[in-house]
Amino acid sequence: MHDRVRQLNSAGIRPGAEYVLYWSQMNRRADANHALAFAVELANRLDLRVLFYEGLTCSYPYASDRFHRFILEGVPETAERLVTLGIGYTFYLRRRRSDPNDALYRLAARAAAVVTDDYPTFVAARHNAGVAPKLDVSFYAVDASCIVPMNCFDKREYAAYTIRPKIHKLLPQYLKPLTPVKVRKPFLARPCEFHTPITPENLDEQIASCEIDHTVRPSPSIAGGRVAAKKQLAAFLKHGLRRYAADHNEPSAHVTSGLSPYLHFGQISALEVALAVQSYARAHKLIVDEFLEQLIVRRELAFNFARFAPTAGSLDVLPEWARETMRRHRRDRRDPIYTCEQFERAETHDELWNAAQKELLMRGTIHGYYRMYWGKKIIEWSASYDDALRIMIYLNDRYALDGRDPNTYTNILWCFGLHDRPWPERRLFGTLRYMSLEGMRRKTDVDEYIREVEALSGTVAL
Repeated sequence: MHDRVRQLNSAGIRPGAEYVLYWSQMNRRADANHALAFAVELANRLDLRVLFYEGLTCSYPYASDRFHRFILEGVPETAERLVTLGIGYTFYLRRRRSDPNDALYRLAARAAAVVTDDYPTFVAARHNAGVAPKLDVSFYAVDASCIVPMNCFDKREYAAYTIRPKIHKLLPQYLKPLTPVKVRKPFLARPCEFHTPITPENLDEQIASCEIDHTVRPSPSIAGGRVAAKKQLAAFLKHGLRRYAADHNEPSAHVTSGLSPYLHFGQISALEVALAVQSYARAHKLIVDEFLEQLIVRRELAFNFARFAPTAGSLDVLPEWARETMRRHRRDRRDPIYTCEQFERAETHDELWNAAQKELLMRGTIHGYYRMYWGKKIIEWSASYDDALRIMIYLNDRYALDGRDPNTYTNILWCFGLHDRPWPERRLFGTLRYMSLEGMRRKTDVDEYIREVEALSGTVAL
């Protein structure tokens, strides 16, 4: 457990405190959560109670109905589960920028220590750096996102082939169920005065009251919350896992897990998914190496990149060969060139690209294989490499339920050569990997995918 923990300040434990505070930022669940488990362990040692604090503000980048609903749908489930565990729960919905933004500090004033999630991107990374010096009690960040803790690696790994053997060596130590938490002292106090009760009945009203972007609508097909996450996992095990290795690059086959939004928002853990996949594979005599490679090796390579790269959203962090080939080809002719607004509205000449963008606009996800094509074409049709990166990050950050994630930034930068190798030289791309519509048609059923997206378009207003 403790190899997952970092203390982010030098303060000590507050004597005479009421509880240990767990601040859930990115792992929004009560079960299979190493950060909550550490908070419970610490509280039990100090003979204190545990308070689980979760907040949602109107001021995070691209705050919208889509992200708010996905998060809020999980809140009643978390509250109910914590009651059964004897853990206190405070949820604060900051609706307007003029509303107080000090809930964490007010709760921390009565805490012996504060525990939170160790997460290398999005607001959690900034929060952890900014909050640490302001707390006068111990502030711990715990990695509850990766199976093999990020702390096991002391430097950036530059490709899957370098991190893979290290992860495989450590997996027997970490690929084990987490013991369910058990508090010694149940939390008996009533919620504090700024607690915001969230119920299925008041969800629409709560979202409507927030100062957020109401034009980015919730996904019509992806519900948030732990119950939805477990339902999605069960459906994948039953219908997708057996065919995953053969068909995961065929969007019309519908065999991918669909779990990336739930993993991003921490409503299910990668550890739970891996153990469930292993158990199902043993019972049904399946080989699941291909899926576990993506879930563990590739995902944790992305977390390693985000932990050690100076910034996860810059071309400066690319390998030298990629930066050099872009320097040599930066003046290559680009035709056509689309603006960010044209990309956003799915107004290109390419039916497949437009369909992928429409899926992002409507559902909040793009199938992983077509997302690679989507990114490569933005490079090809943008005025510069920097513009292409900016557009990709903007579209993902604003619309993708699995955006703002180490995986997202890594996948975007993969389009520019990250964790890849040089390919044969060509115009504009240099030695960056190229992807074509003809190649997509050879390898996938492009027409069926376009038909499916158009059918969805008929039921969802863009």
